Amino acid sequence: MFFAYTVGMHARHARGTRCRRRVGAGRWAVRARVERFVEPAILLLLRERTLHGYELIDLLPELTGGERIDVGNLYRTLRALEDDGIVTSEWSASLPGPAKRTYELTGEGRRLLDLWAEALRESQSIVASFLKRHDERR
Repeated sequence: MFFAYTVGMHARHARGTRCRRRVGAGRWAVRARVERFVEPAILLLLRERTLHGYELIDLLPELTGGERIDVGNLYRTLRALEDDGIVTSEWSASLPGPAKRTYELTGEGRRLLDLWAEALRESQSIVASFLKRHDERR
């Protein structure tokens, strides 16, 4: 199986896409990022049960490092996943309050989640190898 990984520090892009930035003379801030990690996190949560958007917003931080996802970004991601047949949605009036759109993982979505898990295991192995080598040379 082939896995594609995107790694990089895009100096010409907006500051938000960078993994590193200078915070002072000779000082750097580095943030290890897993690109598009919100997608497999959404799929994992939807494998557990059908959810509406605000439930996803509340649950995602425990899988994505504590940062809340922007509501607009979440719904754009959900729309794209639905367009690709990864999730389905329907309006549910049975929940308290106004009707809410609920999302459910499809069979295709379950297969994609398995591929994400496989790719993340491979990434974990690569990162573990890097850290082991780093720690051996200290």
